[in-house]
Amino acid sequence: MDLQKHTEPRAQDPSAPRPGDLRASDAERDRIADILREALAEGRLTADEHAERVEGVLSAKTVGELEVFIRDLPAAHQRRSAPAHTPAPNRPTDTLPHDPDDNVVAVFSAAVRKGRRRAGRRIHAYAVFGSVEIDLSEAIFEYQQVVIKAFSVFGSVDVRVPENVSLRGTGGGVLGSFEVDNLDSGDPEAPVVYVDGWAVLGSIDGRPKRGKLVADILERVQHKVDKGLRKHLDR
Repeated sequence: MDLQKHTEPRAQDPSAPRPGDLRASDAERDRIADILREALAEGRLTADEHAERVEGVLSAKTVGELEVFIRDLPAAHQRRSAPAHTPAPNRPTDTLPHDPDDNVVAVFSAAVRKGRRRAGRRIHAYAVFGSVEIDLSEAIFEYQQVVIKAFSVFGSVDVRVPENVSLRGTGGGVLGSFEVDNLDSGDPEAPVVYVDGWAVLGSIDGRPKRGKLVADILERVQHKVDKGLRKHLDR
């Protein structure tokens, strides 16, 4: 065995991108906007400085470009020592009602729930020789934990959620398919959607719906900007 070979440091791949060169995600832009909002509320930034930086955050392409806007703020250095985010629990921890807030039934037919609507704490879906679609990508979440009980017999139940929530699945298939993506949000207060059920000669599918975050984040950032400006002007 060549000990010298094992003790020498491994050379860094020159073709590997540096952390600052990686493309920035919407969640990272949202985090930077939160730091800027707090800086405005603390008086570290003027309203004009805050508006200028937020505009730069929304147009930034890489992680390095985002860091420029907060490198002179204390919160940018404090966050590095923050504890790691705890993943969402695999089973609901809240007390949930036994009766569903919504029953979605498709028997030799199709049933759809989608659009800007309130998501109840418990949703039951039944697909018997039919198809059920539950699209929560534009839903209003009043509760942090939402349970979807799904049963598919010679049918299909498709669940779609926003990218910024956590998703868990517990169930199985009998000559069928039960596939639910395991998704963790970077926000500890984000809603958690639990899909539980059985597919008998059918399918149950749960996954995030891509491309639904940008407008939501821009709306939330604008709301935070307006709120921060009001707090600053009320002083």
